[in-house]
Amino acid sequence: MSTSFVGMIAGMALAFAGWFGGFGAFLLVAALGALGWAAGRWVEGGGSVRDVRNAFERNRR
Repeated sequence: MSTSFVGMIAGMALAFAGWFGGFGAFLLVAALGALGWAAGRWVEGGGSVRDVRNAFERNRR
């Protein structure tokens, strides 16, 4: 899937959320989309669940 196609799908999802759900739904879809994008980039870069667990354990000490 090309990047432009994924962008088009994301834009259509935001448009539907804004049209049918109002501005609050638009913001929720945008925020969850950004969170999904960040998680995808992290996994694509070699991140794992073990990295997250180790980060939380370091913060507890």
